[in-house]
Amino acid sequence: MSEQILNPNPQNDQERPLVEVKNLKEYFNISTGFFKTTPLKAVDDVSFAIRRGETLGLVGESGCGKTTVGRTLLHLYKPTAGEIIYDGKSIVSRSDIAMLHKKTSMVFQDPYSSLNPRMTVADIIGEPLDVHKLCKTKNERRDRILELMGHVGLNSEHASRYSHEFSGGQRQRIGIARALAVNPEFIVCDEPVSALDVSIQAQVINMFDELQDKLGLTYLFIAHDLLVVRHISDRIAVMYLGKMVELADASEICDKPLHPYSKALMSAVPLPDPNAARANKRIPLSGDIPSPLHAPSGCPFRTRCPYATELCAEAMPEFKEVSKGHFVACHRTADINT
Repeated sequence: MSEQILNPNPQNDQERPLVEVKNLKEYFNISTGFFKTTPLKAVDDVSFAIRRGETLGLVGESGCGKTTVGRTLLHLYKPTAGEIIYDGKSIVSRSDIAMLHKKTSMVFQDPYSSLNPRMTVADIIGEPLDVHKLCKTKNERRDRILELMGHVGLNSEHASRYSHEFSGGQRQRIGIARALAVNPEFIVCDEPVSALDVSIQAQVINMFDELQDKLGLTYLFIAHDLLVVRHISDRIAVMYLGKMVELADASEICDKPLHPYSKALMSAVPLPDPNAARANKRIPLSGDIPSPLHAPSGCPFRTRCPYATELCAEAMPEFKEVSKGHFVACHRTADINT
């Protein structure tokens, strides 16, 4: 595994990465008969690093393992194998996990089901403060809750209301305020705008940008909307069937993708310029994504790849650096990009 994956910009950033993931695996045992289980490889040998203040976008089809990466990274799921390092410290013991939970947080996809309808907005935002005992007095707790509401554009009179009284965009703001309650350094954003109207998505995305500048946050931004990911991300990683297939700077991976799957994804992005849109050639993919319970041998994308050869069925390609900071897992990268 290349050191560049884990320290993506060493010459400009002397600090170690805030988050490092090495050979992460997350398998779930699925019952497939009487007393028989089969491992579902939701995440299979994934490695990456995120610098302080950076946003790493993580994209791919539904079911490719994006959300599982985020949840396993925060130890909401116990990793099957691999190493998670936060600020130079490997997360192993219970005390390590407790420390991780105090410095990290998560914004969930669905603002309707992620908020308790029986709790007021003040209690929802204040719950992390109570769990981690971050406020000594009721007045301090109230002031902190109002401060957090101010960060996300909510008014003080909203504090005594219930989540069902708000729109989807306002509910997601409540969820973001809750995520900020522990004063985190790192936030996993799990498709935070996919359930919102398009007009509201831009507001929420801009708020993430503003919060990052104001509070010095670092994001893992999980999404399937490539326009959103390109706007907010410094670098983008592409996943397919539990594997990472490409990783590069956001502009480079959007303008010059090298992996066949990344090419197909980027060709589907709508372009605002009519001339460019007419010149853009869509790359359709045949067939459905295979089941992770019965993943293909070798390269997981080979069953849908127009460039697949016998070698692709025999061996998983190495995730290697093909140009500065650009990593691809494909046996035929040089052939299909000449």
